[in-house]
Amino acid sequence: MLVHRATGLSRKTIKRGQLESQSTASPVQLSRVRASGGGRKQQQEKWPELLEQIEALIQPFTKGDPMNPLKWTAKSTYRIAAELGERGYQITANTVGRLLKQNGYSLQLNRKEKEGGQHQDRDAQFRLINERIIDQLATGGAAISVDTKKKELVGEFKNGGREYHPKGKAPKVNVHDFADKELGKVAPYGIYDININQGWVSVGVSSDTAAFAVNTIREWWDKMGRSRYQGTKRLLITADGGGSNSSRSRLWKVELQNLANELGMVIEVCHLPPGTSKWNRIEHKMFRFIAQNWRGKPLITQQAIVQLIAHTTTKSGLKIESALDERTYEKGIKITDAQMASLNLIQNDFHGEWNYTISPNIKDE
Repeated sequence: MLVHRATGLSRKTIKRGQLESQSTASPVQLSRVRASGGGRKQQQEKWPELLEQIEALIQPFTKGDPMNPLKWTAKSTYRIAAELGERGYQITANTVGRLLKQNGYSLQLNRKEKEGGQHQDRDAQFRLINERIIDQLATGGAAISVDTKKKELVGEFKNGGREYHPKGKAPKVNVHDFADKELGKVAPYGIYDININQGWVSVGVSSDTAAFAVNTIREWWDKMGRSRYQGTKRLLITADGGGSNSSRSRLWKVELQNLANELGMVIEVCHLPPGTSKWNRIEHKMFRFIAQNWRGKPLITQQAIVQLIAHTTTKSGLKIESALDERTYEKGIKITDAQMASLNLIQNDFHGEWNYTISPNIKDE
């Protein structure tokens, strides 16, 4: 009774302490305050899907270097915890921070985030892209992310990174990076299937043009997409705003119209806002793993590049198919106003220059 009054401990706790003091258990066992297996379960044990829920919340806002697995997010841990609370998950901001860190995210200073001018509708465009992808996948349609990987020198040239070799047996490469006149450079253009973590890469030996880009989409559809998306009548393409798939490219739109006519399919395009090309899904989900796979290896032949790309895999099950595209693509093709007027193109009310739909042209009977 005196101990109860002095300490405020319950009589049951005091009684249990008396029994433990009389026990023959070892000092280590007696030093435990909590019984083995006691305490609250970790959130991941209670909700195995918690990490997926956090990823889903921050997906439209995730940023990062495509060659680096480290990521950062614009949403604060407090906002994430609040939104999880609305979904029925009782979790603190500190726990969210710990889970993000375990999943490869990191806090970053603003100065590390700058990638050029920031458009005022940047975040709204990312939300629109995310919504369009969700809607497309919900209906069983195909949604792809496309882009050109940087051009690569073919031959015995230094390739960044290191790999294991017997001491003193590292491959010898050229001192200067002057393109080989015969082997030249290649332009890998990639298609990433957002739904199933698979991709296609055409290794082009000619110019990186809009015709090359659209023909790569055509190759992906013939080799991979058609069998998986039988019966679908709509294809969603997400792309950055520059390069061969530029939002301003007339040839890109004309070639997409030709593809829509061939496939009898509606093609919807959503471009990333200016200054955000590194946030394209294909950069994070496919290209960086290709770069990791061939790091430290001289890209000695075109076929070696194709094989290295095709042998790129990840623990998450990434699968890539690749082939050499030896066609010649002409640069500087001019598209007339009449050709543009013939397109069956409808612009979205929100930034129609970024978001538009191209439907098959109806043939006259």
